[in-house]
This record gives sequence, structure tokens and C-alpha cells, in this order.
Amino acid sequence: MVSSGRDARIPGLAQAVFVVGEALVDVTVDADGVERRQPGGSPMNVAFGLARLGVPARLLSSIGDDVDGQRIAAHLRSAGVKLDDVSVAPGAVTSTASATLDAQGIATYSFDLRWDLPASGSVPAECGVIHTGSIGAVLAPGADRVLELFRSACADVIRSFDPNVRPAITPDRVAVLERVEQFVSHTDVLKLSDEDAEWLHPGKDEEFVADWALGLGVKLVVLTRGARGCTVVTPSHRIVQGAIPTHVVDTIGAGDAFMSGLLAGLSRWGLFDALRGDGVSVGDLSRLAELATRVASLTVAQAGAQPPTWAEVRSAA
Repeated sequence: MVSSGRDARIPGLAQAVFVVGEALVDVTVDADGVERRQPGGSPMNVAFGLARLGVPARLLSSIGDDVDGQRIAAHLRSAGVKLDDVSVAPGAVTSTASATLDAQGIATYSFDLRWDLPASGSVPAECGVIHTGSIGAVLAPGADRVLELFRSACADVIRSFDPNVRPAITPDRVAVLERVEQFVSHTDVLKLSDEDAEWLHPGKDEEFVADWALGLGVKLVVLTRGARGCTVVTPSHRIVQGAIPTHVVDTIGAGDAFMSGLLAGLSRWGLFDALRGDGVSVGDLSRLAELATRVASLTVAQAGAQPPTWAEVRSAA
């Protein structure tokens, strides 16, 4: 019998990740009023971070062929991310996010964006993982296509989701929670920041949020807490990882870097099969949490969403 491309994946090799969601340009104004334009968008940052960490990444998004769109395409090429051809819409204006930094480097955002995902049949055969989240998962009209693609992925594809909620864009909490639960009910790997968790489930603690996700079928839940580290929960285990001390230049892309580190560890260390089976061991969960935390710490030590390479992570360990 001839194996399909998906069945022929070789154990020990990093599984490719198909990322679906927004790509835009971050227009950053620092505390001194200096403006900088840089490619951004949570899903794009995850794809870029994965490629920097040596994991094959492919991005389905929606950008224009204007200067900002060309800037994003060049940025992705620099890391080796494959941008689906249908992601570039001739004549369209590429979306932007304005990030204003305070004296501590903490970013606040405003957006000028459009999200209408181009048609795509299915997860590419070479990709064993689909990741999505943020604006692309909740903003019409593209969000419905993202959900359809996420739901229709083959049973052996790992599904990863990071809500990365943006109340300024989608302020209806009840509607967003309903949409988030539609994704979570099909999700294997879920990352939630403490801010996401508090907005989606006001007044509830980590244990409640983790139980909510596990009850919907999630196999691996990661709750990030900024400078206080993260908590990793599976149906069998719970571990706490402290933050890695670093000098924060700005927090742009910190959560996305964490997400790419988490998926890179799962991919490079061949742990997706464990997720499908008996679950990831405590030792491997600790390794994953430390890796993702380190990737995030190295990212916030630089201006803009500039995640490290695998070699830089190894040398910093």
C-alpha cells in the first residue's frame, strides 16, 4: 500500500505547521515619539517565530501588494516562511496596527484592518499542525472561513489555538466567548494569557479556566502570566514554570514568541504523537514550558517582534 504524504511523515523530523490568520504592519511610536513600521500580526508572528526556530511554516493570510504588503512578504522570506500565493490581493491595502509604547516598553494597540480570508481547500498535506487565533479567528467575514478550515482538518492534524483577544476590535464578550468555544472544542493545544482568561471568564481562577478548556477536549492548556511565568495543564499533569529574568525593551510579540516556542518544542521533539496518544510526560512538559518561556524572554529583550533562532535559544540556555 502506498502511504499518503501525511502518513509518510518521518519520526524525529520537525512537523510543518500551517498558520492561518492576519498579517499586518505594526506602526510603533515609542515614548520619545519615534515611529517605526514593522511586520506584525499574531499569526504571522507565530509563523515567523517557528521558521526562525527551524520548524517549516506556511502562512495563509490576506495582505495587499502595496509597500506594506511587500514589507511583510520580504520579512517572511527572510525566515523561510512560505506565504500562500492567494494571500496577496492585488490593489488591496495592507492592514496596520498602531502600537504606542510607554516608558516601560508596554504596548497598547489601535487597528486599521480588513480581514477576508481567501478561499483555501484544506490543510496542506505536508503540514501536521494547523495554528490560528487572534483577530483572524473572530473578525468577519474571514473568521468563518478560518473556523471552517480548522474544523475540516483531517483527524490526524494537530490543532493549535491562541485566542489573543482584542476587545477594542470585538468588544462583545459573550459573542467572542461563543466563537472562542467553537474553536476550543476542536483544539488540541491551547494558549491563553492571563488577560485573555480574565476577559473571557471574569473573576474565575486558573483552575476554572483550565477545567473549562479540558472539558471541551483540549489536550494541552498553557496559561501565560507575563512576568510571573506560566502554568501548563493536561488531563494528567499540572506544572508551573517561572519567568526567566530579562531586560524588557518592549512586549510586542511576546505572547506570539511564546506560542512559536511551544509549537517548536512539540514539533522538533516529536511530541505531537504523545498528544495524540497517552499524553506528554511531566519531564517533557517542563522542557516545553522552559523553551517557550525562554523564547519569549529573548524576544522582549529586543525592540519589536524579533524572535530568536534555535541556535540563539540554545546558546542562551
